[in-house]
Amino acid sequence: MNQLLQKKAFICDMDGVIYHGNLLLNGVREFVDWLERTQKEYIFLTNSSERSPRELQQKLKRMGLEIGVEHFYTSALATASYLKNQCPGGSAYVIGEAGLVGALYDAGFSMNDVNPDYVVVGETSGYSFEKIVKAVMLVRNGAKLIGTNPDVTGPIENGIAPACRALVSPIEMASGRHAYFIGKPNPLMMRHAQKRLTSLPEETAIIGDRMDTDIVAGIESGMDTVLVLSGVTSRETMAKYAYQPHYVLNGVGDIPKYAQ
Repeated sequence: MNQLLQKKAFICDMDGVIYHGNLLLNGVREFVDWLERTQKEYIFLTNSSERSPRELQQKLKRMGLEIGVEHFYTSALATASYLKNQCPGGSAYVIGEAGLVGALYDAGFSMNDVNPDYVVVGETSGYSFEKIVKAVMLVRNGAKLIGTNPDVTGPIENGIAPACRALVSPIEMASGRHAYFIGKPNPLMMRHAQKRLTSLPEETAIIGDRMDTDIVAGIESGMDTVLVLSGVTSRETMAKYAYQPHYVLNGVGDIPKYAQ
């Protein structure tokens, strides 16, 4: 654990690591205090596209954590940056929440439900059959299909909820087109996070609860990986993967305990 404690920077997932829904997980307050006290660089990197960085900041503030907005980066921002680079001034039909729509507007995109350049899908509670039908029609007419992240499920307060890949799947099947996913483990997302830190990959650790996004993203980026068992992965499911994390902890609260 000494090698982990000596890292200069930490990239930390949020859902299943920091909170479940609106429930702050045990030990998170102590972990954030340790990051600040030891002057570590850190960024919360979430595959969720629902909220903007400011909304995430306010959510944690309601839970009693004061964290600067500069410490948050989302798959919505990464998606908007990618699309701006691919198709400046383009348009999109969006199935998603305000965080995704706002990021696309800020990137110079307009909303279009007639002949968009892209159909973009993120997490949303407003998913409906009508939106699926519209998206399928637009994709079949030539719009490119984008998913903000490849997560199939995500942890909530009382269990597990469908996430972006599960929502994209009916559109893929009905249109016959495959979506391109921007979030972790896509190297695009990891490069965005690394650019916000001054540390090198070997000086950085990534903390997450998912083997198929957080851990593989860290391994492929040359970072040490920390799997926490506070989210969707158990020791039993972890063992089924061909790659393994460098560290396995019950939660992020274990890190400041080892530092004592």
